[in-house]
Amino acid sequence: MATHEKVFPGTMISPETGETLTRGIRPFAVEYKGESVTVDLPGYYPAGEGDGVHVGKDMSVVDEALRNLKEKVDGLPAPATIRQIRAKLKLSQREAGALFKVGENAFDKYERGLVEPSGPTIQLMTLLQKHPELLDDLR
Repeated sequence: MATHEKVFPGTMISPETGETLTRGIRPFAVEYKGESVTVDLPGYYPAGEGDGVHVGKDMSVVDEALRNLKEKVDGLPAPATIRQIRAKLKLSQREAGALFKVGENAFDKYERGLVEPSGPTIQLMTLLQKHPELLDDLR
């Protein structure tokens, strides 16, 4: 099934200032516990300096960068890491949810970044990533 990206018009009027904003990308710093990364943030921006307006999935790059910083700083696995661990273990999302006793849709939510796994779930994922042979003991 094809994914359709929404195409936005090239300009819009700022709801706050009435100024014409142009669709573009600007650097944006994402910070977490003393660590930072700069991302290219799409949005509608004024001609000079000033805040932009973000629509649709514009902020998803910020969300992803924040999850990656949390993984780096706190060890909280990002959705892509969770997906990689599950794939390494050759488990479907439903099988992983049943095995980890977190519900059949939990891994779908983890991998889409809608919910963060609990501490014990993270520990078990980390352990199984390092020792996949333990998977048989859990079944």
